[in-house]
Amino acid sequence: HGGGNNSTFTTHVVTSSGTDTYSSMAASLGSLKGPKHGGANIKVMQMMQNIKENVPDWKEATITDYIDKILKKEVFDHAGLVYGMGHAVYTLSDPRAEILKLYAEKLAVEKHREEEYHLYETVENAAKKLINEQHKLSKPVCANVDLYSGFVYSMLNLPTDLYTPLFAISRVAGWSAHRIEELINAGKIIRPAYKAIQPEREFPKNI
Repeated sequence: HGGGNNSTFTTHVVTSSGTDTYSSMAASLGSLKGPKHGGANIKVMQMMQNIKENVPDWKEATITDYIDKILKKEVFDHAGLVYGMGHAVYTLSDPRAEILKLYAEKLAVEKHREEEYHLYETVENAAKKLINEQHKLSKPVCANVDLYSGFVYSMLNLPTDLYTPLFAISRVAGWSAHRIEELINAGKIIRPAYKAIQPEREFPKNI
């Protein structure tokens, strides 16, 4: 994870090729769109909708049982992932998620969606416990910013198609800073290193 997040690293790689700003930003946006990066909040919303449709009572025990089935690839998209949980760097907590969660709770009260907010909390708490138990992790798992961001957007009546562009708008400042850094240090194109793991073979001389 030393190269920064996926879309910011994309900014560096594409900028190093000598392309223009628009192409660099477009490439970074394309990277941000993926469900493992900026598009994760859309997957969270799809997962939560699936939970609502299949767990009518929203009780802690029932939710926990369904999250267990998600992790075991028995339900939802069969990927075995609880979207909105875990981060490559943050383990104890995602500071962005902690702040957003506070505002999500306040907004839920204002929009009369407290029960739904508590559903998100229940999913978060159940996932923390179950992920650690099933994967036997040495470090705790925390909710990331994607768990609550989609919920906040939905309470603001924003269409799903705008979720990733909104995230991208806030990222452009950082992408621009990294692009400037790459331009200042210009000289070589970034070429990722690959290491062959296949055993060496003698080159066939009869070709």
